[in-house]
Amino acid sequence: MILQDLRKHLDAVLESAFHLLPIPAEPASLYDPVRYVMGKGGKRLRPRLLLLTAGLCGGKPEDAIPAARAVEMLHNFTLLHDDIMDNADTRRGMATVHEKWDDATAILSGDVLFVLALEQLAVQGAHAGLSDAVNTRLMQRFLEAIRIVCDGQAMDMDFERRDEVALPEYLEMIGAKTAALLRCSMELGALTAGADEDIVADCGEIGEHAGLAFQIQDDLLDAVGDTSKFGKKVGGDIIEGKKTWLTIRALERADDTDRLLLRQILGSGAAGESEVLRAIRIYHDLGVIDDAVRAIKEHYDNASQKLALFEESAYREEIKLLLDKLKVRDK
Repeated sequence: MILQDLRKHLDAVLESAFHLLPIPAEPASLYDPVRYVMGKGGKRLRPRLLLLTAGLCGGKPEDAIPAARAVEMLHNFTLLHDDIMDNADTRRGMATVHEKWDDATAILSGDVLFVLALEQLAVQGAHAGLSDAVNTRLMQRFLEAIRIVCDGQAMDMDFERRDEVALPEYLEMIGAKTAALLRCSMELGALTAGADEDIVADCGEIGEHAGLAFQIQDDLLDAVGDTSKFGKKVGGDIIEGKKTWLTIRALERADDTDRLLLRQILGSGAAGESEVLRAIRIYHDLGVIDDAVRAIKEHYDNASQKLALFEESAYREEIKLLLDKLKVRDK
């Protein structure tokens, strides 16, 4: 298949899959927020990677639609609850559900999104004609990923109450909170195509490296990104005093003077523009920005090297192009 034709086909499959989501009409107070969340769009990165991985492993992307819906619903469930915990007002340029409705509605709508995701995965086997053993593996892997994502969120919350976090701990946290669902998406895509466990594991590694790179890149863009493109205020993590790849590496490397200044800025919870710029300047002076760029490249390179083990195809090329696009993203 020609690459351009594959991309058009995949776009059409995704558009149809999410346009025709089986979301009940009533009670409207429950399902209107679900339609609102799922209608926001976004990158659809996880379902796209899942469908591409199905093709990479010899299956048909359209045969993996229920699993693709499931991972996107699960992703939006996590975002909906994250927004409550973070008291976020906007998501993807629109009001969050708890802001547009209220916290109780957001919690309940998130819960039902979780259930709808499980319902989609439950019909995946029949949709693709999979064996009972593969159906069981699909559900096991999906549930495992959900638990790992919750583990990561709990770790992230714990970090907020701690003065010091080591970089390996942070990488473990983002590996759970961010990378686990990307890993799961590619593993599910491989499973829907009937791939053996070694191939499933290889696909999972690609997703994990991509997820780690994606989160470190988010941390970097928060400090040096273009606000008009990134969609967030530059230095937001610094203002909130969040533990990020940049802050942790800077605190490890700083001398006593800079470490004290950084702790004061991060600990205030309300840093002004001059303090944010001072912290970012320290990042530059300590080589932390350059280190982050190298870490991002290393993870994307690891993902690409694992991908190169697969037989050449339009699916492999499209995944490679997607990774390359993520590597240079500015939002």
